[in-house]
Amino acid sequence: MAETKNLCAQIDLALHTKVCEEREKAGQTTSQYITQLLTEYYEMKENGGKSDMANSGNRTMAFQISEELFQRIKRHLERESKRLGRKYTQREFVLDLITEALDAAEAAEEDSEAHQEDGEDLEAAAAGNPS
Repeated sequence: MAETKNLCAQIDLALHTKVCEEREKAGQTTSQYITQLLTEYYEMKENGGKSDMANSGNRTMAFQISEELFQRIKRHLERESKRLGRKYTQREFVLDLITEALDAAEAAEEDSEAHQEDGEDLEAAAAGNPS
């Protein structure tokens, strides 16, 4: 592990609140979050103002949900965090859901294509034209 040194600074209360909220959303310690912010900032300066995220092939998805659904998700994340013994983030939860849904859809599509091919083979055999 790299050698570390403490960094302390007085900042506006509104900015402090925003940093704390974003750090919590990211599921990181303050040290991890501030290190990430500073690293991204200096990398962005080195890349002529473009962030690493813009160069990494990552894309952002954003959408609004009802307050009721948001609260249900928060409760689920709290339960999962306790069960896992670590912070389970909104990002991780949504990515897991998307991946599971896409895997299921792709598997169903492959299954459907296999059945369609089997049906075509049966039709050809019944017509006396085996493929």
